[in-house]
Amino acid sequence: MRIQRICSVLAVVAACTAAAQESPVLSLEECLAIALSDNPTVKVADMEVTRTDYSRRETLGRLFPSIDFSAAYQRTLRKQVAYMNMDAFAGMGGGSNDSETPTSPASASAASAPSRDTGIKMGLDNMYNVGLQASLPIVAPQLWQSIKISDLQIVNALEQARASRLDLINQVKNAYYGLQLAEDSRRVVQASYDMAQLTHTTYQKRFELGDASEFDVLRTSVALGNIEPQLIQCDIAVRRARLGLAVLMGLDAEFEFDVTGTLADYPESMYTDADALTVDLSSNTSLAQNAINTQTLERTVALNKAAWYPTVALTGNMNWISSSNGSPLKNFRWNPYSVVGVAVSMPIFQGGQRHYKIRQAELQLEEMAYVRENLTSALSAQASVAIDNIRLNVKQIASSARSVSQAERAHSIQQQSFDIGASSYIDLRDSELALTQARLGYYQAIYNYLVAQSDLQLLLGNAPIDQYTVSSETQKQ
Repeated sequence: MRIQRICSVLAVVAACTAAAQESPVLSLEECLAIALSDNPTVKVADMEVTRTDYSRRETLGRLFPSIDFSAAYQRTLRKQVAYMNMDAFAGMGGGSNDSETPTSPASASAASAPSRDTGIKMGLDNMYNVGLQASLPIVAPQLWQSIKISDLQIVNALEQARASRLDLINQVKNAYYGLQLAEDSRRVVQASYDMAQLTHTTYQKRFELGDASEFDVLRTSVALGNIEPQLIQCDIAVRRARLGLAVLMGLDAEFEFDVTGTLADYPESMYTDADALTVDLSSNTSLAQNAINTQTLERTVALNKAAWYPTVALTGNMNWISSSNGSPLKNFRWNPYSVVGVAVSMPIFQGGQRHYKIRQAELQLEEMAYVRENLTSALSAQASVAIDNIRLNVKQIASSARSVSQAERAHSIQQQSFDIGASSYIDLRDSELALTQARLGYYQAIYNYLVAQSDLQLLLGNAPIDQYTVSSETQKQ
C-alpha cells in the first residue's frame, strides 16, 4: 500500500509537471486583450493622458490665490550720511557777525553744531523683513482661454491614445494572421515532405527487390532533399512570427505559446460581407485629431485677442519689520504692517506684437482648413482602394479554393495511376508540386484578405476597442 501511494504521488507530480510544460493556446481575442493591457506603447499613451491632465490642473491652479512667504536680513556695513544746507539758517540769528559783538549762548550752541561738510549718519545696523504676499486674479481673459485650451489638449491626448490602441490592434491582428500563415505553410510543406519521403521509401524497397533502378532511388532522394530547406525556412518563419506577436503582446521573447485554428477555419460568411463595405470616415483618428487641432487654434486666436484686455487682481501684504543696533541676535523690535489693494494692468503698446500673433494664429487656422480638405480626399481614396482590394481578395480566395480542389483531385488520380504503374514518377511529382502550390496560394489569399480587412478597420477607426478591453478584465477575473 505504501508503494502504491508513492507511485500515485509520483504520477500526480508527473502529470502536473507535464501540464505546466504545455504551451498555452491563445485565440485572437485573447492576444488582443493581453496586448491592450501589457503593451508598453499603450501604457505610454495612458501616461501621456495623465500628464496632460496634470498640466490642465496646473492651469486651473492659477485661478486660486497665490500666497508667497519671504524673509530677508540686511546688515549695514557703512551707514548712509545726510547733509544739510546750513546757509539757509545763516540769517535766522537777527544780529551782526562782527567780532566786537558779544557772543551769546545761542551763538555758542550754533558754533558747536556739525558743519555742512561733516553730515549726519542715518540708519541702524540690523534690518529684518518677514512677510506674506497674496494675489487673487479676478479678471484674467488670457487665463480663461488657457484653461479651455488645456481641456482640448486632454481630448487630443485621449484621441492619440485611441489611435495607439487602434494601431496596436492592427499590428497584433496582422502578426496573428502571419503566425497562422507560417504554421499553415509549414503543414503544407510537411505534407509534401511526407509524400516525397513515402515515394522515396517505396522506390528504395522496389530497388532492393530489383523492381526499380538506382536512378529512380537517387531521383526521389534528391526530391526529398530539395524539400528539407523549405521545411527549415518554414520553421524559421514560424519562430519569427511567434516572436513578433509576443513582443506586441508585451510578453517575454522566450515565452512559448500556440494560436488556435488555421486560416481555413475563418467562416465563409465574412467574405460575403465585403460587398456591404462603405467608406465612413467619421471615426478616423487623423480627422478627429485635425478637428481637435482646429478647435485649439480657434482658442489660440481668442487667447491672443485676450492680450488686449485688462487684468484685475486682488493683492494683499502682511509684513513684520525689526531694526536694531549692535548684535543681530538681540534687541528685536517687531513692527507689523499690512495692506490690501486692487491691481489693474492695462496693456497699451508693445510694438505690434499682439497684432502679429493674432495674424499668425488666424493664418494657421486657415491652413488647417486646407489640410483637412486634403486629408479627407486622401483618406477617402485610400479607403476606396482598400475596399476594392478586399473584394478582389474574396475572388482570389474563391479561385484558390477551386484550384486546391482540382489539384487534390488530380493528385489522387495520379497517385492511383502511379500505384498501378500507369504513370511515371515525374507525373506524380508534378501533381504533388501543383497541390502544394495550390494550398500555399489558398492560404496566402486568405491572409491577404484578413490583412486588408484589418488595415481598412484601422483606416476607418471602427475597431471595437472596448470589447477587447472587457475581455481582458474578464480574463483577469
